Amino acid sequence: MLGVLGVLLAFGVCEAVSRAGIVRRSYLPPASEVLARAVELAGDRAFLDGVGATLRAWALGLGLACAIAIPLGLLLGSVPVVDDAVRAIVEFLRPLPSVALIPLVSLLLGSGTETKVALITYASVWPILFNTVYGLGETDPLAKDTLRAFGFGRLSVLLHVELPGTAPFIAAGIRISAAIALILAVATEILAGFGEGLGIFIAQAGTATDGTRDVLAGVVWAGTLGLVVDGVLVRCERRAFPWTPEHRTSAQRTREHRPRDASAPVRGERSAAADPDHEVHP
Repeated sequence: MLGVLGVLLAFGVCEAVSRAGIVRRSYLPPASEVLARAVELAGDRAFLDGVGATLRAWALGLGLACAIAIPLGLLLGSVPVVDDAVRAIVEFLRPLPSVALIPLVSLLLGSGTETKVALITYASVWPILFNTVYGLGETDPLAKDTLRAFGFGRLSVLLHVELPGTAPFIAAGIRISAAIALILAVATEILAGFGEGLGIFIAQAGTATDGTRDVLAGVVWAGTLGLVVDGVLVRCERRAFPWTPEHRTSAQRTREHRPRDASAPVRGERSAAADPDHEVHP
């Protein structure tokens, strides 16, 4: 309810600022008109095809990033020699902004889906990679030593202890990379300026006369997609790893705020009807 209240408050402020003329409508149309345009776009087949193209590039780039980063992270976190050998290369490549690579990648791969997928993959690899390495470092050493004491090899320890212990960290990295991947998908389309996609719609609306409403409607769609993706990943994370501290705390808060039937006995208490020795005093 607090989240809904915050959204309504922001909506009301934008509506009031525009209606009062504090900001010109050509710069900030009323929020109601932007929302109505965003809903209207849901019935536009060409617009939905563009959104589908953006989501396909997002899914392909994120999937490739997972396929690259998880095995590489397990290797770097498990074999210190390899980590020391490639650490300088990783630290050199990591700060490079993906958007700055758009001209180079466009020259090599063209301006189609391949460019978007390549840039999304490059930007999405790092959170998953470093979360995987960090998760391996946080694995319980006692559990690993116990398996080694019983004669299990490095691969068995990795599969039975390290990988399950690292899985929540990997999931958190994937959730971070999912947002980054969506940003790169839309940004690459905007900078490319042609083709199909949600970013293309925003870029073309920005060059049109009185296209601010369409630009903001496209932004609403981009934000909504990011919100839905994050919500789905959070729910999957909670179901897959309910033992993690943050998810245990969330579940405990949910139980504490859940209304309890006044007629139901509290855990640990027995009702008078269920206790034959219970005496009723006036």
